[in-house]
Amino acid sequence: MANLSPKKNEMPSQLPNVRNKNFSEVALGYTKEQAIDEANRCLNCKNKPCTGGCPVAIDIPAFISKIKEEDFEGAYQIITRSSSLPAVCGRVCPQEVQCEQRCVRGKNGEPVAIGRLERFVADYHNAHATKPAEKPASNGHRVAVIGSGPSGLTCAGDLAKKGYDVTVFEALHLAGGVLVYGIPEFRLPKNIVQKEINTLKELGVNIETNMVIGKTESIDELFEEGFEAVFIGSGAGLPRFMNIPGENYKGVYSANEFLTRVNLMKAYKDASHTPILHAKKVAVVGGGNVAMDAARCALRLGAEEVSIVYRRSAEELPARAEEVEHAKEEGVTFRLLTNPVEILGDEHKFVTGLKCVEMELGEPDASGRRSPVVKENSDFVLDVDCVIMSIGTSPNPLIKSTTKGLETQKWGGIVIDEETGLTSRPGVYAGGDAVTGAATVILAMGAGKTAAKAIDEYLQKH
Repeated sequence: MANLSPKKNEMPSQLPNVRNKNFSEVALGYTKEQAIDEANRCLNCKNKPCTGGCPVAIDIPAFISKIKEEDFEGAYQIITRSSSLPAVCGRVCPQEVQCEQRCVRGKNGEPVAIGRLERFVADYHNAHATKPAEKPASNGHRVAVIGSGPSGLTCAGDLAKKGYDVTVFEALHLAGGVLVYGIPEFRLPKNIVQKEINTLKELGVNIETNMVIGKTESIDELFEEGFEAVFIGSGAGLPRFMNIPGENYKGVYSANEFLTRVNLMKAYKDASHTPILHAKKVAVVGGGNVAMDAARCALRLGAEEVSIVYRRSAEELPARAEEVEHAKEEGVTFRLLTNPVEILGDEHKFVTGLKCVEMELGEPDASGRRSPVVKENSDFVLDVDCVIMSIGTSPNPLIKSTTKGLETQKWGGIVIDEETGLTSRPGVYAGGDAVTGAATVILAMGAGKTAAKAIDEYLQKH
């Protein structure tokens, strides 16, 4: 029966004052009944505007129709025709500015909760599947994938389904890239990531960890070993800083280091071999999803006060609205139109404060956002003992510096043909954050999918 409610089914979640003290997943997922009820809000539009908003082109009305029929495995099979990481995407995709933004139901109410339904389907499959994924017959071609983040895993999965012998080379000791080191457990449980990776292994994908391409081996050596094409999905793991006084003090982290220690190295556990400063008053500089993740982790590590320090207004916060809302619910303070100018410290170089100035919005900049300008005589000191810089990342220059003929942007991003992902080196493709700088998981997946298609076409001609 059609559900004409203008509102989505609410997502069951831990209470804010409970979840801000643990690392268990915040959103608990739809029940079977909620999923069916939400699916019945879908109008099954013939022109599928929602699918046009999905970077990997999932047939959204088709999988939702299967949920209506209670054929949850059928829904999963439809999703996985296009996506290698459905349980991940259902949790961290910014659906509100992609598929859900184009949903017809959103014109007179809230759009269908497409992301929540994708998560339900993937979780149902993971809980009930008894047979491993079927490995396709080999087509005799070998492809190397550098990096096991969203773009690399997607490229590897799409190629493996076509019978390619794919090896993924990961620099860290655990596969998953930003999915394991960047996104906190309470947003994306690592056992979920591991299940997705295990499915790719069942398809025949080989993953080698502790392999730093550009140091352990070069791209040229991969070709010499018999790989016929290479995909670079090495991400953007080089943190940026503001270059203000005091950034070398004890208690100053990049968000990249802070989250890697917490997420990958489990620094929140008492027995962790990679401990982290358990600060009392924390300032997180930045306003993106990574800043929200860092702030919410700091709370869970026992901080009494955590502040987001962002130089623009609330309307310009780049983080997902859901992440901002969750952070506020959990007790994070937002100090907007505020910009740091110096980190203060004591004689032992421990952080004692963050000197800031107030900002006001001036004329729009090149991106259309109003440029913040400093208010005169507005400086003040924020009492903190830890500062986390979350102002962006750029690609590590290691691959560029060890690969001849690989053209890059001045800021480090690899130059590609946008239609195919082909770089300036024949047989070498790239995608994701290594090309664009830090972006979303689903955009990286879309780039991996584009490159896999192009690699297949390239190798079938050779």
